Formats: sequence, C-alpha cells, structure tokens
Amino acid sequence: MTRGFRTIRDGVAAFALLAAIWLIAAKLNDGAEIAHSGRFHAADGDSLAIGDERMRLKGIDAPELSQTCERGGARWGCGQEAKRMLQSIVAAADTRCAGTERDRFQRLLVICRAQGVDINGTMVRRGMAVSYGAYAEEEAQARSSKVGLWAGTFEMPRVFRDHRGEGENSSGRSGFLQW
Repeated sequence: MTRGFRTIRDGVAAFALLAAIWLIAAKLNDGAEIAHSGRFHAADGDSLAIGDERMRLKGIDAPELSQTCERGGARWGCGQEAKRMLQSIVAAADTRCAGTERDRFQRLLVICRAQGVDINGTMVRRGMAVSYGAYAEEEAQARSSKVGLWAGTFEMPRVFRDHRGEGENSSGRSGFLQW
C-alpha cells in the first residue's frame, strides 16, 4: 500500500513541477504591450509609422500600393485608395495603436483605435482590406454591401504579392475575385 501511495505522490509532484515550468515559460514569452499615440503616417493600407517605429495592422491585409482593381469595367488604384483611407482614419487626435508581437520584418503588430472604434476592423468593414486571421464578420458585411474592393473584381493582396515576386502584375486574371 505504501509503495502505491509513493508512486501516486511522485506522479503528482512531477505533474506539479511540469505545470510550474510551463507557467514560467508562458510568462517569459509574454511581451510587454507597446503602445503609441500621436501623429501616424500610413505607409500603405495596413502599415503605419510613427517616428522610427514601423507597425502592421494585425488581422487584416490591404492591397499593395501598386495594386489596381476593377469596378464598373474600369481600373482604379485600390492600393493607393486603401492608403488614403487609413491615413484619414488615423488622423483622429486620439488614435492609439498597441501590440505585443512583431512580424518577420520586425514591424510591431498592432490593433489601433480612434474614438473607441477598432481601425483594423473599420478598414475591413469599408472594404479596403480583407480579413487575415481576424475580422471575418466585418469582411462578410463588406461583401454583402459590395463596398470597396467587393464592389468589383480584385486580386487578393497575398496573391498579388506572390505574382509580383514571379514577375507578373495584377493585369493577369488568375486570383481575381468577383462578387
């Protein structure tokens, strides 16, 4: 009987030790939140800068600056329009962007808010960015309302970047979405 009790006690102790190690490792991986407020500069439809800090709006993907889309049979500079829209939204005096992670380019991944509104979600809801791991509901609203990109045809930003890397441009039809 004592031998069985020791085995159980040793198992519980080992489990407790592993749990403590896991908690310590999880805490070490938590980065401190970095927040910025002030005058932001939109580099494109999903990237911002303030001072030396470069930031990427988390959970969204906007057209590239050189990307064009089609609407009503005509091409329009959707990448440039996305940049202009983001710049106008972050111009609010109380804009604040915060995050804890960085992407492979060392940009801080942020969620931005102005006047209590999630700017990342606003870009998707207005149809000037697509959901990239978040904001699926906002994208569904934009699609059903046929606003922004969803008012015509466009190549998903990720596909556009991949084609551009292969020497193609957005004039090819592969990867275009029509709604």
